Amino acid sequence: MTSSPALTVVVPGFDVESYAREAIDSLRAQTRHDWTAVLVDDGSTDATGSIFEAAAETDPRFHVVHHDLQRGLSAARNTGLDLATTPYIGFLDADDVMMPRAVERLVGTIERTGSDLVAGAYVRLRPDARGGYSPGDVQPWVAAATSPARDRTTLAEHPDASGNIVAWSKVSRREMWQNLRFPLGRTYEDQLAAQLLYTTARSFDVIPDVVVQWRERAEGTSITQRKDGLPVLRDYIDALAGGIAVLDAAGFAAAAASRVRLILTMDVPPLIEIARAHPDPAYRRELGAFVRSLHSRAVEPASAAVEMALRW
Repeated sequence: MTSSPALTVVVPGFDVESYAREAIDSLRAQTRHDWTAVLVDDGSTDATGSIFEAAAETDPRFHVVHHDLQRGLSAARNTGLDLATTPYIGFLDADDVMMPRAVERLVGTIERTGSDLVAGAYVRLRPDARGGYSPGDVQPWVAAATSPARDRTTLAEHPDASGNIVAWSKVSRREMWQNLRFPLGRTYEDQLAAQLLYTTARSFDVIPDVVVQWRERAEGTSITQRKDGLPVLRDYIDALAGGIAVLDAAGFAAAAASRVRLILTMDVPPLIEIARAHPDPAYRRELGAFVRSLHSRAVEPASAAVEMALRW
């Protein structure tokens, strides 16, 4: 192990005792070893903090921070960012799994190219019939963003990269975060930060390698699995719209158009299904207003579901 790690991995966790060991083990299994990790226990009420402490006791690459109370995923990530001193920064949520060659491929790529950011592919870990989790395939929008490999590209050259908006599929130079933090008190905080990284990077790289398996929890406690709540919908819409606004402000019209197409085809249809039977008419009204704002920018004809939402 080298005395000067190249990469800090920020690992936030709240009440993830069932998954935290697997996330930590996936870091230990990396084929490249010059990394350090900040494990941020966001006020957990279960054994998450103890699991983090046990990791640090046996491996000096792990450092633990405890929040006295839950502050949210953005605050936990920001705590890790404030402590990072390495040239590069990455993220791993404590209920996900990093693939063994992720650090090798991500850091190796950005070191070779000199870019400010590198993004890889990811897949979902879904509950299976055996009571465990099985990885799915790389979804089309992820493949469009990350395949084929591209070195030193930009959103002008590769607008579909804007569809890869998760924090934990990327490694970036620490300087990219000098004036950037995740927005506090909001869910879907990745959206805005990702687009700001893309638009401010001098250049970025993409690789088709799957670098993370993203867990869809069997118990349905992940925020991404609770879009039937009106406050969650509002945060989701604000994040999607905010990301598009960043692309517009930076002058990346093709990337903004790509995001609009992707949101209408991927994000909106499941929300429409929820809205159809939702007991609160405000859910339909607010979703309908958002869909109308997107449709006004769309080139392709609206689907039948979108046509219905346009009338809400």
